[in-house]
Amino acid sequence: MKTENANVLKKTVTAVFSFLSSLLGILALPVCLMVACNVIDYATGLMAAKYRSQDIKSDIGLRGIVKKVCMWLLVVVGAIVDQLLLYSAETVGITLPFTFLVACVVAIWIICNEIISILENIADIGVDLPPFLAKVVHMLKSQVEEKVKMDKEE
Repeated sequence: MKTENANVLKKTVTAVFSFLSSLLGILALPVCLMVACNVIDYATGLMAAKYRSQDIKSDIGLRGIVKKVCMWLLVVVGAIVDQLLLYSAETVGITLPFTFLVACVVAIWIICNEIISILENIADIGVDLPPFLAKVVHMLKSQVEEKVKMDKEE
């Protein structure tokens, strides 16, 4: 019975990820990681609330969920920008070597922010963090920001 349940779970996970991969292509992995980080951040935030002497209220929880949904919408906006870029390039006869560049960068930036928040939540709970971990995440986030940095128009 246990093996049967495990096989059903494996098949379900494989089917879901296959569907997402066919739908999103290269964006599937960052989106899945972002959703996983959203769930972990929300859960660790709830756990850390007790250690921060914060009350868990439905309106605060709802605000957190709305924030996570808006993060997903940012990736959708990035995907729309990607599609506009591809369409515009095709219109003038240029073939671009990417499909979801902007959306991937947005998702990676959000993942970095979520990991930082998860680490803060875990630290507030009282767990000692490896000192290098926060530095690595901050460095990754700054590298993403630096790669896409655009000069301000004056």
